[in-house]
Amino acid sequence: MDRMLVVVFDNETKAYEGKKALQQLDAEGSIGLYGYAVVGKNPDGTSSLKQSDDVGPLGTLVGTSLGSLIGALFGPVGMAIGATAGMSGGATADLLNVGVSEDFIDDVTKVLAPGKVALVSEIEEDWTTPVDTRMEAIGGIVFRRALSEVNQQVHDENVAAMKADMAQFKAEHAQASADRKAKLHDKINKLDAKIQAQLETAKQRRQAAERAAQAKAQILKAKASKAAAAAA
Repeated sequence: MDRMLVVVFDNETKAYEGKKALQQLDAEGSIGLYGYAVVGKNPDGTSSLKQSDDVGPLGTLVGTSLGSLIGALFGPVGMAIGATAGMSGGATADLLNVGVSEDFIDDVTKVLAPGKVALVSEIEEDWTTPVDTRMEAIGGIVFRRALSEVNQQVHDENVAAMKADMAQFKAEHAQASADRKAKLHDKINKLDAKIQAQLETAKQRRQAAERAAQAKAQILKAKASKAAAAAA
């Protein structure tokens, strides 16, 4: 299962240990590590990028999910960090782009106090024990959330509801007085604009998901090639 993972450490040294632990677990086959970033919360409340995975195929991936999560956790500075790390494709605080809910962000930010350092990553894992055991041994506090497709269902329901309202407005418009027709016409236009905006957002998210899937496939292919070369 693909998950967003945030591990909060007391300092930068421990965060780097956590990063190395993730890489080792990936090499062992216990997890699949798609991308990561180490981000610090400075004493004055600002944020700074400490380290991130190489930008390559990964740049597309983090631009659609990991960069967005960093933006949601670290605010405007986090979004700037995302752009610096090649995450500009989708580094926004729109949680729907991340696939996690506000309660997840709230849980992390309560622990992510000034002076703390977070290891933010997207991973694939079948069970949680390997990551939890390694991170807790280093002193990390682990937060994870499975990437959800519930957002698409919510979007579809919203669009369906707006279309039902549109149909009602049009039915009333056909029988309304001239004065009422003008008001209904305005409502119809505004609602249509909202529907089109929702559809465009859904299109952008589908494209982002496709880019993420392609990036993950490239990462897995690169790992397989490296493993084959090492075995030869």
